[in-house]
Amino acid sequence: MHFKNKTVFITGGSRGIGLEIAKKLASEGANIVIAAKTSEPHPKLPGTIHTAAAEIEAAGGKALACMVDIRDENQVLSAVQLAVDTFGGIDILINNASAIQLTGTLSTEMKKYDLMNQVNTRGTYLCAQACLPHLLKSENPHVLTLSPPLNVEARWFENHVAYSIAKFGMSLCTLGMASEFKGKVAFNSLWPKTIIATAAIEFAVGNAQMMQLGRKATIMADAASAILQKDAKTVSGHFYIDEDVLRAEGVTDFSEYRVNPNTPENQLLPDFFI
Repeated sequence: MHFKNKTVFITGGSRGIGLEIAKKLASEGANIVIAAKTSEPHPKLPGTIHTAAAEIEAAGGKALACMVDIRDENQVLSAVQLAVDTFGGIDILINNASAIQLTGTLSTEMKKYDLMNQVNTRGTYLCAQACLPHLLKSENPHVLTLSPPLNVEARWFENHVAYSIAKFGMSLCTLGMASEFKGKVAFNSLWPKTIIATAAIEFAVGNAQMMQLGRKATIMADAASAILQKDAKTVSGHFYIDEDVLRAEGVTDFSEYRVNPNTPENQLLPDFFI
């Protein structure tokens, strides 16, 4: 029970990777605050904050479902205060919420540019700012952001400049805040080596066949758990890759994470920015 009585504030955790991380930490004793905007069923994507809360409690943790659009400062501040009032503090922030549209410059409407940058970069910054006063009181405070390594090369931008700006903005928050709060709060990023088969990714960029060449979200959950157990005072400013984290923990067989057990490891699709 590595996270017994620890409180985790996670954005966008009503489905996909965020929900898997939430359930993993809940199974290890955590209180989970789900801060996401889906309170009613989405026509194309499964899960709401309420179904997520039920799954978290079934996994063994305590859940608090908060309807939050992280573009709204007042909603974020209210959710953070409710989390503190309910559980007594915040020990971990997971910046999971993200908007994606893989389009070129001439095909990206400014409202989509604004959405991605407001949710991804601004949302990450805002949630960190709101949680930091409480994280600074925690014994082992962590901020884990689901964003890529800072490989600032043209190939990662040329096909979807707006999305790349928004995702690398999240990583820049990790870089800067890790230094700003060195020795006080750990700021790290985590990114998958292969595509992760989630409904959101299938809906946004892929198809069911493509998902067969990916891994399950549980690999990200296991990697996140390993990172968040580390000493926050000494492990910060890292851009972790899920497989590398687990290999360092002694994992050598990754077959359980494959969506299709018949897909060889060397045929799995690498994720964006890898």
